[in-house]
Amino acid sequence: MIEVNKKYIPFGESDSRYYIITGGRGSGKSFSINLLLVLLTYEKGHTILFTRYTLSSAYISIIPEFIEKLELLDVFNDFYITKDEIRNKKSGSKIIFKGIKTSSGDQTANLKSLQGVTTFVLDEAEELTSEDTFDKIDLSVRQLGQHNRVILILNPTTKEHWIYNRFFEDKGTQEGSNETKDNITYIHTTYLDNLENLSASYLNQIENIKKRRPEKYKHQMLGGWLNKAEGVIFSNWKLGTFKKVGVSVFGQDYGFSADESVLVETNIDSNNKIIYLKECFYLKGLTTTEIAELNIKHANKSLIIGDSAEPRLLSEIKAKGCNVQKSIKGQGSITYGISLLQDYDLIIDDRSINLIKELNNYSWLEKKSRTPQDKWNHLIDAIRYAVTYQLQNPNRGTYYIS
Repeated sequence: MIEVNKKYIPFGESDSRYYIITGGRGSGKSFSINLLLVLLTYEKGHTILFTRYTLSSAYISIIPEFIEKLELLDVFNDFYITKDEIRNKKSGSKIIFKGIKTSSGDQTANLKSLQGVTTFVLDEAEELTSEDTFDKIDLSVRQLGQHNRVILILNPTTKEHWIYNRFFEDKGTQEGSNETKDNITYIHTTYLDNLENLSASYLNQIENIKKRRPEKYKHQMLGGWLNKAEGVIFSNWKLGTFKKVGVSVFGQDYGFSADESVLVETNIDSNNKIIYLKECFYLKGLTTTEIAELNIKHANKSLIIGDSAEPRLLSEIKAKGCNVQKSIKGQGSITYGISLLQDYDLIIDDRSINLIKELNNYSWLEKKSRTPQDKWNHLIDAIRYAVTYQLQNPNRGTYYIS
């Protein structure tokens, strides 16, 4: 017999519109909610829209998780299953799977047009950085005669996230709360609520993290919200609309199989000391041909300043039709580039989820010597290449393009 954690009882008993499901790793929150959604389909009249910001193929990434729940409940034969939908044969209620972000941008308009949605579920909700996008979808969940639910499932991130500001700070709700107020039900679990389903080796890993890295333990295992990273390098940024004040220059860093290859668009408003930034792609395992094709798609013939670590790669990309030049690095080029960026206000397009993660985590390894850590920097390095190209002072001699 399958039992759902008692902390999820309010899901069935509360008449709230909003359900904020938070927790750390190993807490079983996704398992529990998915199980409850399956049970909800046995009630007539439900259309459940299950989304992730970057859900590319439901049949590969998420439907197998739901099939597991159907088999655990021994109700597999009660459902029709297609590539993007699970429909209950007995009630007609269904779960539809859609991503918010597509290869061409976001599909908020398509999600808003879905008819009869009674429950909206956003899994990995921390990846949705635009509160406006959430509002548009939220307003479409308005089916008469049904309990309309909006469910956000997330691993807490930094306290700068709109979810924290809207549902915790503005409501005076403590993180980790399990309560219902103001039409919101909060459910928070940790691995301590799920011990019977965790292996001894996994629990030993957690104990090691608890002893060696207490801040990581609090955030990742207990699901605590983070203050801005200690020693974070950039605090001069905010989310906003990407504007083309002048000519855009793109920056590029290469990762191949181990790390991500990235492209970022930069546009500088020198009069107002603003740099507009937009993440174009952030992908692992790309071939040279694929990088070139993506470059042409996003940048067309605009100038791209690429990392000079692989000159042969740059030549190959250029031969495939990209307007790419190499960055030449000198001693002190990293700290010089950082200083340039710190002199401007940075406006980040709100769909740039990986850039936002980097800015929240890119910090000093040694602040006195101004040595940054060599991680959380793929997009930031690409930005440095492009911005330094545009703002460089030739007399400094620390960074130039050939």
